[in-house]
Amino acid sequence: MACAHDHCHDDQPDATTDPRWRRALWIALVLNLGMFVVELGAGLSANSVSLLADAVDFAGDAANYGLSLAVLSMAAVWRSRAAWIKGASMLAYGLLVVAKAIWVLRSGTVPEPMTMGVVGFVALLVNAGVAFMLYAFRTGDANMRSVWLCSRNDALSNVAVMLAALGVFGTQSAWPDLLVAAVMASLAISAGWSVLRQARGELALHAERARAS
Repeated sequence: MACAHDHCHDDQPDATTDPRWRRALWIALVLNLGMFVVELGAGLSANSVSLLADAVDFAGDAANYGLSLAVLSMAAVWRSRAAWIKGASMLAYGLLVVAKAIWVLRSGTVPEPMTMGVVGFVALLVNAGVAFMLYAFRTGDANMRSVWLCSRNDALSNVAVMLAALGVFGTQSAWPDLLVAAVMASLAISAGWSVLRQARGELALHAERARAS
């Protein structure tokens, strides 16, 4: 399989024909939509920036999985374009979290740690399961790689939310929550930039092939 990124390998499963890929995307889509609703309510009730950030992330991931399913049978160039959109959305998510953290810092609100810990643990179980399903596809094209990066980053973020809950409980301060929100933002920005670079490389390769044909 030709690829513009060194993470692609010849033995990588083909996303257009492998039924495991489509099934994994549907399961991930449903789970992420459900967790978006749960974390949105929990984040609002607990005044937790990290939970609200994770809820927005779940919503964005659900949209990403839906977009991946929509372009699954399309030409490779459309999958690369979808990956570019997803990379841009990850960058935007990271910037949104930074803005929200700054607002909460100025307001001085302290979150409720018990809700943060319990919901963070449930979210971790969901994201770990999704990441496990998508592990076999982590080195594919930019579209497949973006989905894997989303699930991996989400699981790491959930661990961080649980640690933030302990920090908030121990210090009675919003700082642990805000620090975790900053980490989540940096993960989103880093992953988004990585996907954008790979997608741009793939799009340039598609354009070169189109001119040569």
